[in-house]
Amino acid sequence: MAIELVVFDLAGTTVSDNKDVHRVLQNALAQYDVSISIEDANLVMGIPKPVAIRMLLEQRYTGPRAIDTAWIDEIHTVFVENMIRFYREDAGVSEMPGASEVFRMLKERKLKVVVDTGFDRQITDPLLDRLGWQRNNLIDGSVTSDEVSNGRPHPDMIFRAMELTGVTDVGNVAKVGDTASDMQEGRSAACALVIGVTTGAFSESALKAENPTHIIHNLRELLQILDGQA
Repeated sequence: MAIELVVFDLAGTTVSDNKDVHRVLQNALAQYDVSISIEDANLVMGIPKPVAIRMLLEQRYTGPRAIDTAWIDEIHTVFVENMIRFYREDAGVSEMPGASEVFRMLKERKLKVVVDTGFDRQITDPLLDRLGWQRNNLIDGSVTSDEVSNGRPHPDMIFRAMELTGVTDVGNVAKVGDTASDMQEGRSAACALVIGVTTGAFSESALKAENPTHIIHNLRELLQILDGQA
């Protein structure tokens, strides 16, 4: 097995996240008098946000309004607007320590690097523009949940990343993420390596429950795993 492509999650994996996404989601729902905890938000991290909003409404909303697509879209619009503003303007937006270094070293090894995310394209582009990874040729592409038929935990974004980079064998793909849905995505795609990183939403024990091939505590450890596959 020779890894040709590494697919990384964004928030909590390669992008520092101090429960920022959680709070924006919490606040979007609060505008509609739906109260959720940070832990409620944590449990839906990584999955497409319209799906997450529906799940949270079904769990926490007790009022008379029908939980329909129109309402979910309304809440999602608020979430998207606030996330775009956050990623464009907040002084705390930054990459996870070592992200650019790891991307650069993977590129030096002639590996392809793609990021995928539970965000849609409207949120992802301002974030990637802020971080400069594409301008600096550190990544080969990105895949968002609204660009595929099914987001996480389904394998569609992995397969789309393969199409973008010309990688044909999923046995040559590694998936790296910080949530249960990242692990499930990698498993459902049958990636050779499914690597949980403990820098984001889920604890080590919660990640281990999803049967990853490896657990790491920072992105630089990925390089050691790949050295072991050579």
